[in-house]
Amino acid sequence: MKREIILEDTTVGIFGLGETGLAIVDFLKAKNISTLLFDDNPSSSAKAFVKNLGLEIHLTNTESDLSRLIQTMDIFIPTPGLPDSHWIYKYINQFGIPTHSEFDLAAQFDDRPLIAITGTNGKTTVTMMVKEMLLSSGIKAEAVGNTDIPLIRAIQDPSIEKFVVEASSFRLAHSSCFFPEVSVWLNFSPDHLDVHENLKTYENAKASIWKHHTRRNVAIGNAEDEVVMDHIPKEGVVKTFGRDSGDNKVTDGYLTVNNEKLIKVSELQRTSRHDILNALAAATVAMDSGAEINAIKKVLAEFKGLPHRIALIGEREGVSWYNDSKSTTPHSVLAAVSGFENVILLAGGRNKGLDLNVLTPVQEHVKHLVAIGEAADEIAQVFQEILSISKANSMYEAVEIALECSDKGDVVLLSPGCTSFDWYGSYVERGEDFERIVQSLIGVKIGNN
Repeated sequence: MKREIILEDTTVGIFGLGETGLAIVDFLKAKNISTLLFDDNPSSSAKAFVKNLGLEIHLTNTESDLSRLIQTMDIFIPTPGLPDSHWIYKYINQFGIPTHSEFDLAAQFDDRPLIAITGTNGKTTVTMMVKEMLLSSGIKAEAVGNTDIPLIRAIQDPSIEKFVVEASSFRLAHSSCFFPEVSVWLNFSPDHLDVHENLKTYENAKASIWKHHTRRNVAIGNAEDEVVMDHIPKEGVVKTFGRDSGDNKVTDGYLTVNNEKLIKVSELQRTSRHDILNALAAATVAMDSGAEINAIKKVLAEFKGLPHRIALIGEREGVSWYNDSKSTTPHSVLAAVSGFENVILLAGGRNKGLDLNVLTPVQEHVKHLVAIGEAADEIAQVFQEILSISKANSMYEAVEIALECSDKGDVVLLSPGCTSFDWYGSYVERGEDFERIVQSLIGVKIGNN
């Protein structure tokens, strides 16, 4: 369904020149659409990219001077993750400028099918599984959105038949023209309170994935998540999944989707509760998106997970080392730890305004906690009465402590539950540093699993 947000002589204001922002700038420049570019602190690569296009970045350290310029915008597209409290919204609201996302922009210029995945945890895993299931079925698909490939860039490839969209709350919150043919909401737990005004705002952003659900679309929800089920569409095609309940679930030890027994749970590469739920969700989405049964079974049996997501680095002297750097919420730590016993847990980083007290159930699985990063004191405060705790001032020191504390049969797990932006530029950088240090100190060969 197409809807025009950009008309003749429209000026588009773009705030934030990261991967998505620059993709939008490049797209609009190619169509000779006027833009105004803003950034608090543009990178050197962004400056060079924009200069090469003959455009200018308006730095936001002169707020009052920029207000007159902002008033000349016709629409506003913020970078994904721009906090609701950012000063620019004061002027956007004051001048009545409509806010849109890259999803809206893509909808105006492309009407190929969209398959959308959202949820606090598991989005990337399910997105990649669905993509592989479609590719294995001979359907040219690409994973886009909250991945390395913005949707607005992907639509420029005419060979793609379907887009598998990892739909973050940041993008959904500002989307008014997002019409996925199949969509799934995996789960909900507190997150991103450093960006969204409050928890309800975050919830509503997630729920907007079904804002335009019609009788022609398929909505899929987690039957075991109360928040998700509170927002499930009341009409049209609706399906649910769950470990023990829902339309698609585990039956007689098999993943069962649309009454089809796919494979035994024991045949999955990973069988923790969240792995089973992700597999059920991916299979349900893929089946309703045209994937073949055999292709779905093949991917379910072979999918080993993603880098930095409870990834086994290796084993040494009976101790297993795992990298779960992608864990940036307390609930993702709970999910990771629940699959192990005798865990030395490395947790911490920059908290996103979340309540870390919800981590206390990990005590059932953790023998020692190594607190790291800006949130180290906060985490230590949570566990001071219930766990053995150490604090580390670097990742190297954290690994040294874990090595000293570990015995045969233990698991050392980096599952931070916080963002990486205190010590690192991304969770990938954090995970790679952890793996390098483990390799140097323990002698584990990365990738030997």
